[in-house]
Amino acid sequence: MPEPARLRHGSNLGQPLTRRDGTLKVTGAARYAADHHPEGLLHAVLATSSIARGRVAGLDAPAALAHPGVVAVMTPENAPPLAQDPDEKHDPFTFRLDLLQGPEVRYPGQPIAVVIAETLEAATEGAALLAPTYESEPPAIGLDAGPAFAPPAVGVGEPADLAVGDVEDGLARATARIDATYETPAQYHNAMEPHAVVASWDGDRLTLDTPSQGMAMAQGRIAGLFGIAPDDVHIRSPFLGGGFGSKGMISGPQVLGIMAARLAGRPVKLVLRRDQMYGPVGHRAPTRQRLRLGADAEGRLTALDHGTLTATSRFDDFIEPAGGVSHTLYATPALRTTHRALRLDTGTPLFMRAPGEATGSAALESAVDELAEACGLDPLEFRLRNYAEREPASGRPFSSKALRECYRQGAERFGWAGRPRAPRQRRDADGLLVGCGLGTATFPALMFEAEARAEIRADGGASVEIGAHDMGQGAWTALAQIAAESLGLDIDAVAFRMGDSRLPNGGIAGGSAHTATAGAAIHEAGAAAIAALAALATADERSPLFGAGNAGVVARGGRLLRRDDEGRGEAFTEILARAGRASVEGRGKGAGDPAARETYAMHAHGAVFAEVKVDPDLGQVRCTRLVGAFAAGRVINPRLVRSQYYGGMIWGLSFALHERAVHDPRTGRIMNANLAEYHLPVNADVPALEAILVEEADPHVNALGIKGVGEIGITGTAGAVANAVWHATGIRVRSLPITLDQLL
Repeated sequence: MPEPARLRHGSNLGQPLTRRDGTLKVTGAARYAADHHPEGLLHAVLATSSIARGRVAGLDAPAALAHPGVVAVMTPENAPPLAQDPDEKHDPFTFRLDLLQGPEVRYPGQPIAVVIAETLEAATEGAALLAPTYESEPPAIGLDAGPAFAPPAVGVGEPADLAVGDVEDGLARATARIDATYETPAQYHNAMEPHAVVASWDGDRLTLDTPSQGMAMAQGRIAGLFGIAPDDVHIRSPFLGGGFGSKGMISGPQVLGIMAARLAGRPVKLVLRRDQMYGPVGHRAPTRQRLRLGADAEGRLTALDHGTLTATSRFDDFIEPAGGVSHTLYATPALRTTHRALRLDTGTPLFMRAPGEATGSAALESAVDELAEACGLDPLEFRLRNYAEREPASGRPFSSKALRECYRQGAERFGWAGRPRAPRQRRDADGLLVGCGLGTATFPALMFEAEARAEIRADGGASVEIGAHDMGQGAWTALAQIAAESLGLDIDAVAFRMGDSRLPNGGIAGGSAHTATAGAAIHEAGAAAIAALAALATADERSPLFGAGNAGVVARGGRLLRRDDEGRGEAFTEILARAGRASVEGRGKGAGDPAARETYAMHAHGAVFAEVKVDPDLGQVRCTRLVGAFAAGRVINPRLVRSQYYGGMIWGLSFALHERAVHDPRTGRIMNANLAEYHLPVNADVPALEAILVEEADPHVNALGIKGVGEIGITGTAGAVANAVWHATGIRVRSLPITLDQLL
């Protein structure tokens, strides 16, 4: 467990504490899934398909089995039977898994066998000896590969289409219009820690060390597949080396590791190679988005039409909800969003940081800039003229919205006022073209369900337990701060436990909702423990708090104090000692208020300003400065929040200039399934970053007033960088990432 950080002074909340798990990580003491080596451990390696569509005709399993150290080869012929069809759908969070149920191949990189051996080297060599043969069929790859269909829903059950007002009439009445198509590529999760599992069976009881963003969901899925009780699945996941949505649900390779352990009768470790991350564990689908916008003579929107074509796999459904971002940002009397999809021979797209918002905002923010130019307005002025006081799609008021202040503070810090409106007007001392762009950032303030338990002990200490997840966002620290605050104790007096499925269900670390959701459960559990302690004191005639029930008490510094007279109070230890109690306990749940969520639109907002420099002869683009101003409700730890904003902004930069999966249309295979050719920004690509934390109070979003910060940074940045490139060059690139050939 991480050692507690020391609180310097004041409240636990709002303090920029360093990460409680930081020392463990930099010294190598933090143990990730693949760091576990139980006695008798075997190693498993996947053999994966080199075709995109067809069937496996043959595998040379005898050759692999004859290799020294190989213990077993798991194929469709001998894979342990499952209690549940892995292609069976239960809810929008259940996705079909490839678990060696037959010879069919549905995408490149699909697992087709598992080799189990005494060493990793032997398993790897055994997998190479399988020498699969195939009966292949021509693959469908790319957004022009087949007919599109109207999906019944997008994302996780959102309507595929939405219409408010008469879009065609609004466009007809407009004095300025744009009609442009934008494309974003397929992108793949590349967390530092690949998917991994160490699985050990003891009868029908299963112990797993595996990275998970949602342990309770994983328990349920695994239990169903193997026909055992969820409580018989013990998952340990104290640290994740990144997730970005790909570890939200249990993946096929993780389940194959569990099956391998059952087949071999010994513990098994299976870790994906980097190239095996491209296929079976999700990705961001490509999109082609047509935006038609109209504005009147005052530069105010008359209509916004956002149509998305995207892709899913041939065998499952996840439809990237790119149009959803247009539901909330700009005031317009007529709004329409539509989604269409086609089926490709790829792995199923899944959640990837800001699913829908990242792709949709990249297109929308470019389109808004194009319309501002058509209206002869500065891009910031145009956004302010079309500022939405209510959510355009629903008409609901915002629970809070400090976007105007984000624009103001960001523009002032960036120096936006000095920007010439026309493009290609500025050069630096080296002759490089200089441009500045703006993008509006937004992300919904979501809430899931979670539970927590808090205990105050007679020795003056306390413990708080929740099955929460830390994939690098700082949950070990931020949630511990909430725990300490809820109990009126310094953070070093609270033993905080998380990352284990035997603890109360911590919900999902996704949708930028984990701090709000798990934090709300912790806050309520702490309040319940304090209430139990207060009940002992106020009913005890020997206590200075006797009879204070109506006035109430507050907890501070390990003491209960009368709310109406803080000079009267006593220590937790005194109350418990006099009552003869070893401890008191409280439990809490985290979930949004349904009534509030029906009444208000709940979103975080921000504005990102980008500066780029472009070589006029070579077309090379460098982003030289990013300033983001964000309003996301209450800030628990500003140090961690800035870190999240930086990460989001860097990913937005990657989205705009670097990241793209390239498929071979002949074979369907990904040609750059590695970290050398799948371009990501490195230190030299990352400019000067600044994140401004704009103050915002939201009394409706949840009891703590917290909104998420993990994904919002990407939603403003990609568009800001693309707009800056236009401002530098006068060339509008509508297909991301922006590459030098598009500027020559």
